Amino acid sequence: MKALLMALFTLAATAFAQTPVVASGGVLNAASFATSQGVAPGSLVSIFGTNLAASLAEADSIPLSTSLGNVAVTFNNIAAPLLFVSHAASGDQINAQLPFAVPAGSAQVVVNNNGSVSAPMSFNVISAAPGIFAVNYGVGQAIAYGGTDGQIAAAPGSVPGLTTHPAKIGDPQTLEILATGLGAVNPPVTTGSAVTDGQIHYTVVNPTVLVGGVQAQLVFSGMQPQFPGVYQINIILAAGTPTGDSVPLQLVMNGITTTAQVTIAVTN
Repeated sequence: MKALLMALFTLAATAFAQTPVVASGGVLNAASFATSQGVAPGSLVSIFGTNLAASLAEADSIPLSTSLGNVAVTFNNIAAPLLFVSHAASGDQINAQLPFAVPAGSAQVVVNNNGSVSAPMSFNVISAAPGIFAVNYGVGQAIAYGGTDGQIAAAPGSVPGLTTHPAKIGDPQTLEILATGLGAVNPPVTTGSAVTDGQIHYTVVNPTVLVGGVQAQLVFSGMQPQFPGVYQINIILAAGTPTGDSVPLQLVMNGITTTAQVTIAVTN
């Protein structure tokens, strides 16, 4: 009898579970949240909708798991590594890595929330769709730091809890920028994993980097070795770059120019 009652309760819970729904246009670059431009294979993406998760959960190990907080996501039936899931009280959002195996073109995403499965939602995949990580998610201070000291390129004291200083024009130690959506790399890397083979994985196509509208010297563009889906770009700021505490930092790639709302501090 106990087993029968437990089975009935399980069936009832499944029957009345709220079905997850992915919003139309709800698959976005996780760094920029840019709309209507598509997302790139290998990039970190944010999925928005309703009933996407029953709890708040964050990944705590790498390689990333394809199941987190009883949530799973597939893109074109390929399981996606998950970084973060949240319920309605925290914004109904999933952060995942779009597998490198998903080709350019129209794709479909499906969310499974504890056995309740969303209807497929179509979205556009393109070869590259860059976004720069910022402290405030898509706007303001970029996550860009000195190549030797690791200090964020911001005005002194402007980021609570961190020692910061402006990037210096012509500094040969380079400025390192964290981004996502830069597309394929050579040699290829495994979706959901850090770089463990000791090799340098360069982007197949390089971005153009603008600082205050002035093209910077590109020193490196490739995978950041520690974090899945994160790319690293190293630059040297060119002579004539504007100075100030909020100088726009932009990437140009695949016909897309990232927002001028992401900034760094620059000095001579």
